[in-house]
Amino acid sequence: MQICGAIVPIIQIVWHCKLISQTDVFLEDHSKRSSNDTTAMPFRVKLDQINKSSSLGKLMPTNFYRRLQLITLAISLFSMSSPFAQDVDYPKGPVKLIVPIGAGGGTDILGRKVAQKLTEILKQSTFVENKAGAGSLIGTDFVAKASPDGYTLLVGGLFNMVMNKALMKNLPYDPAKDFVPLGYVSSYPFVLTLRPDFPANNLAEMVKVMKEKPGQYSYGSAGVGTLQHVWGNILLRNLGLELIHVPFKGSPPAYQEMMAGRLDMIFDNVSSSKSYVQTGRIKGIAVSSEKRTLALPNLPTINETNLTKFNGESWFGIFAPTGTSPAIVNKLRAAMAQINKDSEFNAQIEQDGGRLLNIPASQQQAFLLDEINRWVPVVINSNIKID
Repeated sequence: MQICGAIVPIIQIVWHCKLISQTDVFLEDHSKRSSNDTTAMPFRVKLDQINKSSSLGKLMPTNFYRRLQLITLAISLFSMSSPFAQDVDYPKGPVKLIVPIGAGGGTDILGRKVAQKLTEILKQSTFVENKAGAGSLIGTDFVAKASPDGYTLLVGGLFNMVMNKALMKNLPYDPAKDFVPLGYVSSYPFVLTLRPDFPANNLAEMVKVMKEKPGQYSYGSAGVGTLQHVWGNILLRNLGLELIHVPFKGSPPAYQEMMAGRLDMIFDNVSSSKSYVQTGRIKGIAVSSEKRTLALPNLPTINETNLTKFNGESWFGIFAPTGTSPAIVNKLRAAMAQINKDSEFNAQIEQDGGRLLNIPASQQQAFLLDEINRWVPVVINSNIKID
């Protein structure tokens, strides 16, 4: 901290200043203590090192020197140990932001926007690297085991920080212990969509058609264990429907199959599905949020249909491996806080159908734990197995 760096030389100046008046009045209670009493002086500097012949030495009582030495030492130690006091030379090179989902989906889109802003703020290149596979497991575990030096970060969210914990018995990482949240970015509703020629235009009609031919319709996802898979499964079970799950490597291939008429349904992030719905390439049926989304205001919420209850939004944040130095964590948290205040970035989030998540650093870990406690029992009760 610059303040601490300034205090130390100030005290050193005071140490040698000849203009200080007598301060016996402040130390009257200790004036009778023996000069040999060292019980409260664990870091005592030998007093014979003080120049007694100087005017300062004649003016100041012995205890004043002891206290001044301790104050100087304490501030020096604080300056060295405090994460705020360190002059962090970071980053010195490019920062890698791991997106554990394939390119082109909502997670990837958001990750690239965050990377661009981090590049501007940190004055170093921050680039996205997609590490898809095993329902986001590969990329997430890669960051959990990466060197905690601040150069490998993770785009985390409900899908990999919460759902994987519920789905996998032998999860190789612990979301609550192996990662440090640097800042949450935004949350988005999911949109239930159908292929353009599907013979239904609302949720009630969709349910009627699919119940007539159980097990003959399909729904897609960005991979096994992804949020499209899990939430799609939960929603369909709540509606009493049985569909065939078709996993893809990312959302874009699923939309291509839907537009070609070979896939019937996908339940996906609004940032991914919005443009397809707006241009009529697929049908939008309902959204998962508590309120309608401004991106697709004509679509009702699932709760509005009165067919079932479903209220959920997919949130995203940036995480570092546990063990990352407090100084680097603080610098990255400051950068994320700056992004949250960026009007251009906020406008992009809203345009994509999301809402900003501005959670203070002191509450970020608690938010993660709350989401784990909320969703893990729901997923376990759905009996989805992926390992």
